[in-house]
Amino acid sequence: MLQRMCWIFPDRESTRTAAQWNRAFWQTYQEVAAELGLSWERTSPEAVTVDALDPRDPRVYVDGVQVTPRDTLFVTSPYTLPYQAADAFNQFTLYAVLEQAGFYLPHPAWLAALGNDKLATLLFLKDSPIPPVPTVRIGSGRDLLYDEFLPAVEKLPYPAIVKPAGWAASRGINMAHDDHDVRGLLSLAQGGDTTLVFQPYLGRATTDYRIHMVDGKPHTTLVRIPGDGARYPQYSTGARLHYAPLPDELAAAVDYFARRLPMPYFCVDFLHDGERFWLSEVEPDGAIMCPDPHDPAVVAQNRAIVRDRFLAYRDGHARLHGGAL
Repeated sequence: MLQRMCWIFPDRESTRTAAQWNRAFWQTYQEVAAELGLSWERTSPEAVTVDALDPRDPRVYVDGVQVTPRDTLFVTSPYTLPYQAADAFNQFTLYAVLEQAGFYLPHPAWLAALGNDKLATLLFLKDSPIPPVPTVRIGSGRDLLYDEFLPAVEKLPYPAIVKPAGWAASRGINMAHDDHDVRGLLSLAQGGDTTLVFQPYLGRATTDYRIHMVDGKPHTTLVRIPGDGARYPQYSTGARLHYAPLPDELAAAVDYFARRLPMPYFCVDFLHDGERFWLSEVEPDGAIMCPDPHDPAVVAQNRAIVRDRFLAYRDGHARLHGGAL
């Protein structure tokens, strides 16, 4: 019987940031899990140890306590912000170890890299009924000074929005107005060996539609509108957030994503430029944040997403283990 949900997350947050994320969603996750008779725990990669002296009967421990595939599942989305870089490879390999040890991973290990690189995601979903945002991907390694990236940006329209290929929370977003800006931003990214993606800027009126998908169905749509003077819709730049009905155009497209991404929960983000929708990205572990913690109806909807996500995890775990809840 499932008892524990362990979220593998590099424990490298500052005291202030950890407290912020706790208020934003961790506390809600823990509370809703408890209501379902489950635990929700943040587990650092190094907290997981494995005794496989007998590879047919591996023993897995979390902080020294043995866990089994029947009582525990692991949430395994990679986190690769610069201060988490030391954990990145261990995260990916640990996911493979846990999968081979028989644990249920709601986010399969084979999807980890696809979901962590914006261009890999868009290429995987290139046949989407909602077209992906055109994208150029450029690494920023030691030979950057030779400008060998220039052929890749010959047809890039300006201004272009510039993002790290694998970071989270909309960090590192900038604008490039010409090749000189591209060179300068890549030079800065070189300091952290960060790969960047460049995309046509869709304009200040661009609105973000995040669809929370649960068990292959659209559950709740979160709309993010840019704050005053902001170039993109993100909470940290004053974006206004609210739940909204699913637009008809997106409703006709979501079955495609459910087929391509066999996960009990994920978020798929679309951008609307005022005239049409574009596929932006997919987040297997998309955060479930409350748009208005002071509105009881909004709070109830927020907690319903979390609850149904965890129930979908529990059902997936049960199916893997012969239906035993």
